[in-house]
Amino acid sequence: MSATPETFCFCTLALRPKYRLLTQQLAENLEQFAPGIQLVVLTDEPKDFANNRNVLAFQHQQQGILHCYHDKRFPIERALDQFDAAILIDADTKITAAISPQLIWQGGLTARHQENLVEHVSQYNPERLSAVEKVAAKLDINPKDVTYVGESLFVVRKNQGKEREFLKYWGMIGRYLELQNVHAGSGIAIGLAAFKAGFPIIHDQQIDEIDNARKHIDASYQKKGRTRWEKISRRMGYHYRLNKTRLLALTNFSFYYL
Repeated sequence: MSATPETFCFCTLALRPKYRLLTQQLAENLEQFAPGIQLVVLTDEPKDFANNRNVLAFQHQQQGILHCYHDKRFPIERALDQFDAAILIDADTKITAAISPQLIWQGGLTARHQENLVEHVSQYNPERLSAVEKVAAKLDINPKDVTYVGESLFVVRKNQGKEREFLKYWGMIGRYLELQNVHAGSGIAIGLAAFKAGFPIIHDQQIDEIDNARKHIDASYQKKGRTRWEKISRRMGYHYRLNKTRLLALTNFSFYYL
């Protein structure tokens, strides 16, 4: 079945004040340039979006040990409960041109940025290659066959339930990499999960059109000083999530620890 104009949405993650503010601005951009299209937001403060008519906001607390990059799978999962396709877009993005409500996506994962996984990791983060090879071996995958996906913009379209398998494997792989001290580069887990789930990775002109209509600010590089309490709170949260993840991993001991 092909998607109709009513069956796709944007989705994002908005944790902590800076990203909630950026997401409010993104929602305003979308209301101007993509009227009628909803933005599904997972956030620690849903009430902050009460005045954004195009936002469906849901409660979420960070699950990732150090960062929340792999938490991006949760707004996708929530969006697919209500829509046929979900366009994952980073909160720190500005929309600067009109986006058509007539977009129709193929079943699978449509990504603007694609490249060979091993080549990407070897060039940019060679220290991660050992962990990538380990988790690929556990999944019976040759990592040289896998596509790395840029995680700041991509589309997930339902495909006979394979989208749920993809999200499940993303969670497993993301947790494994975090326990191997690889806390960033979720495009690695996305590519491996899609390959394992048999979830097609696609490129078409529509994703280029959305990419051309956006400006990615990359607010993660805009650091500011934290108060002593914020530093303590972050440290406590990190250790809580680390211990929780270690305990959850015990339910699949052979995958995570052998």
